[in-house]
Amino acid sequence: MMGPAHSLSGAMAWLGIGAACAAADNAMPWPVLVVGTLICAGAALAPDLDTKSATISRAFGPISKALAGVIDKLSESVYNATRGKGERRRTGGHRTLTHTWIWAVLVGTGFSLAAIAWGRWAVLVTLFVHLVLAVEGLLWRMARVSSDVLVWLLGATSAWILAGVLDEPGNGANWLFNDEPYMWLGVPIVVGSIVHTLGDAVTVSGCPMLWPLPIAGRRWYPLGTPSFMRFRAGAWVESKVLMPVFMVLGAAGGVGAVVLAA
Repeated sequence: MMGPAHSLSGAMAWLGIGAACAAADNAMPWPVLVVGTLICAGAALAPDLDTKSATISRAFGPISKALAGVIDKLSESVYNATRGKGERRRTGGHRTLTHTWIWAVLVGTGFSLAAIAWGRWAVLVTLFVHLVLAVEGLLWRMARVSSDVLVWLLGATSAWILAGVLDEPGNGANWLFNDEPYMWLGVPIVVGSIVHTLGDAVTVSGCPMLWPLPIAGRRWYPLGTPSFMRFRAGAWVESKVLMPVFMVLGAAGGVGAVVLAA
């Protein structure tokens, strides 16, 4: 799928989790619901950092483009080093390492550990990065006609404000992990990355999300829906069907999270 659909699916997923938590009598504080939704929407773009043409690779100018080149080479190397006998050697890493659930867990864990180790500054960086990505994904039409600097300023300002809100007692700094403030920040990152792989699994190429488990003799087996249910990224079904469905389900999840928590 393309960036906007990925971001919407990430937001929908976190709002749905918020409703499920409220139904289970462990409701998220409203700042966690809001911040988690934005982080998850941004993180749902992150697996495409393995290609320089992706939204995330353009979002932070030369820095993200250079990082995309590094991730591409890393992904290519890991693929070629671990491919099965029947899998061809590749010269690019798109839809390999960063599109696996192992990568999702590692990245989310890394952000959580950074928040524990470096406190507020790590929280601010985490929020800034994912809020910029959320703007690029959810407000992509406006982001494309705006300057990168304005998007960065919006991300930085929003990160500062939201970090201050979360710091207030009872607003969710210790949600889910009582002894470690902000350890939960990695959870929406994991969820967003996994949702991205599920979105790619409905496209014609599929997604090797379960690497390195061998499936049909292949380490990088591209899992997906039945062939008749797949479509090309950017096809009409994405914008005319899936995105409206994501919006409706996300709105339902948000309302459910708020109503059930009341």
